[in-house]
Amino acid sequence: MNDRLNYITSLLSTIPEKPGCYQYYDAKGTVIYVGKAKNLRKRISSYFQKEHENRKTRVLVKQIYDLRYIVVDSEADALLLENNLIKQYRPRYNVLLKDDKTYPSIVIKNEPFPRIFQTRNIIRDGSLYYGPYSSVHFIRTLLHLIKELYPIRNCKHALTPEAIHAGKYKVCLQYHIKRCKAPCVGMQLAEEYNRNIADIKEILKGNSSKVSELLLERMKVLAEEMRFEEAQEVKRQYDLVESFRLKSTVVPMLHNVDVFSLDENETSFFINYMHVGSGAIVQVYTIEYQKKLDDEQKEYVLGLGIVEMRERFRSHANEIIVPFIPEGVFPEGISFTVPQRGDKRKLLELSLQNAKQYKVDKLKRSEKFNPEQRATRLLTTIQKDLHLPVLPMQIECFDNSNIQGTNPVAACVVFKKAKPSKKDYRHFHIKTVVGPDDFASMREIVTRRYTRLLEEKAPLPQLIIIDGGKGQLNAATEVLRELNLLGKITIVGLAKRLEEIFYPGDPFPLVLDKTSETLKVIQHLRDEAHRFGITFHRHMRSKGQIVSELDTIKGIGEKTKEALLKKYKSVKRIREAPSAELEELIGKKKAALVAEGLGMEVR
Repeated sequence: MNDRLNYITSLLSTIPEKPGCYQYYDAKGTVIYVGKAKNLRKRISSYFQKEHENRKTRVLVKQIYDLRYIVVDSEADALLLENNLIKQYRPRYNVLLKDDKTYPSIVIKNEPFPRIFQTRNIIRDGSLYYGPYSSVHFIRTLLHLIKELYPIRNCKHALTPEAIHAGKYKVCLQYHIKRCKAPCVGMQLAEEYNRNIADIKEILKGNSSKVSELLLERMKVLAEEMRFEEAQEVKRQYDLVESFRLKSTVVPMLHNVDVFSLDENETSFFINYMHVGSGAIVQVYTIEYQKKLDDEQKEYVLGLGIVEMRERFRSHANEIIVPFIPEGVFPEGISFTVPQRGDKRKLLELSLQNAKQYKVDKLKRSEKFNPEQRATRLLTTIQKDLHLPVLPMQIECFDNSNIQGTNPVAACVVFKKAKPSKKDYRHFHIKTVVGPDDFASMREIVTRRYTRLLEEKAPLPQLIIIDGGKGQLNAATEVLRELNLLGKITIVGLAKRLEEIFYPGDPFPLVLDKTSETLKVIQHLRDEAHRFGITFHRHMRSKGQIVSELDTIKGIGEKTKEALLKKYKSVKRIREAPSAELEELIGKKKAALVAEGLGMEVR
C-alpha cells in the first residue's frame, strides 16, 4: 500500500498545470475513473493530499494504482474529451449517462438547398458536421444568428429541380416574414443560396471575421440612428461571433482517422498516437524510441512508430494525419495527410502537445529521483546560454542595500550546483564609503570578498553576478582586474528593469527568453541577494534605534547592555532608574559609567 502511494505521490509534482483529462487505473490496469480539470496538477493532487468526507471518493483513492492524462487547450475541450472517454471506457466510479447521448453538433445536410440544424445523430451521407459543442444554448443562439444573416429554409421538402419545376410546393409563413426567399417555388436560385451556405461554412469553421465586420457596422448604424435596443441586440450577436472564433476544436468531425506526431531530445524520439472515431478521440498513447545512431532520420523513426502502434492498437484507419511523410512500407489504401490549417492541423498540434508533455514529464521524473542529473543539465544550460568557458559549479551574486543613505550594508549569496548554499552567504558593513555611493560600495565589498578568498586559498566561483547597472559592473570588473582574476572568473551585470545581462566592455546586452531556466536561476540569485541584504539592513536599523546610545559608552559590553535592556526595555527608562538600583544590577563601577554616558543625575 505504501509503495503504491509513494509511486502516485512521486508523480504529482511532474503533472502539468494545464487543462486536460485524467484516467485512474486499478491494479489490473483497468480504467476505473475519468475526470476533467482546468488545472491537472491541482485537481489530481487533491485526491491524495487530504482526507475525503465522501465514502465513494475514499474507496476510489484506495483502488488507484496508476494514472495517465491528456493535455488539451481549454476547459471546453476537456469537457468534450471527458464525455468521449467515459463512453469508451465506462469506468466503474463514473456516473454513466443513461441515454448514451453525445454532445450536439451542427449539420449542413447534403441535399439541394441544404438545411442547417442542430443534431446529436451522425449520419454518414455526405453531410457536413461541425462541433460537437458543450453548450446547447450557444448552438441555438448561433443558428438564430445565422438564420438572421442568411435566409435559409427550414422545411423538409425535397427541393429537386424537377419538383420545383412541377410546382409541387407553395410559399409558407417563413417567406412572408422574410426568413426564407422561397427556393421551393423558384424565387431564389441555387447559385445565390449556395453562396450563403459557403459563408455559413466559413463561420462554422471559425473564419468569421467577415461576419464580425458586418455586425459591427450594423451596430454602429443603429446607434447613430438612436435605435439603441436593436443596437444592443446586434452587439450581443457580435460578441457571440467573436467568442465563437475561439471555439473548441478538440474533436473535429472525423471518422476512423489516426494522428501521429514526433518530438525529440538528445537521446530519444517521442511519438504520440491519437485515434479519432465517430468524431471522438478514443485512444491516446506516447511511445519513446532510444537513439542508437547519430544520423537516424525522423522520417524513418516515425514510420517505425506508425507500424508498431497501429499493430498494437489494431487500427485499420485508411487516413493518417502526420507532420511529414514517413518512410516505410504500409498496406495499400492508406493515405497520409500533412495538414497546413483547419481542424486536422489543430488535431495534429494537440497530438504534438501531448508528445512534448510526455518528454517534459519524463525529464522531471528522472530528475526528481536523480537530483545530480538535474543539476548537471541545468549547469550545462547556463554555461551554453552565458557562453561560459567552464561549468558554473559555484555562482556568487552581490547586492547593495542602502536605504536613504543609512546603515549601508551589502550581501553576497552563493549557489553551488545551481542551489543556494546558505552557510556560505556573507553580510558586509560598508566601512570606507561615506554617503550613498553604490559604485564605491560595490568596489569595497568585491575587494574584501576576493582578497579574503585568495588569502585563505578558498575555492573561487566560476561566475559572478552583479545586481545593478553598468557602473556597478565596471567597479567590480576593475577589482577583478587588479586581483588578476578577470580571465579566471566570468562576471556579468543584471539590469533591474528589463532583466538584461551585460558583459564588461560590451554595450549590447544579452536578452534571455523569459521562460529560460538560466534566467530563472539568475533571478533566484538576485532575489536571494536582495532578501538577504534587506533583512540584514533592517536588523541594523532596528539595532541602531534601540541601543545606539549604549553603544557609545566605553566599558559597557554586550552582556551589560542586554541586562539593562531586559530590565528597563528602553534608554529612557534607564535614565529614570535610581542609582542604587543600577548598582545592584550591574555593579557600582559600570553604573557610574552608564550614568556619565547618559548624562544622568545621581539619585
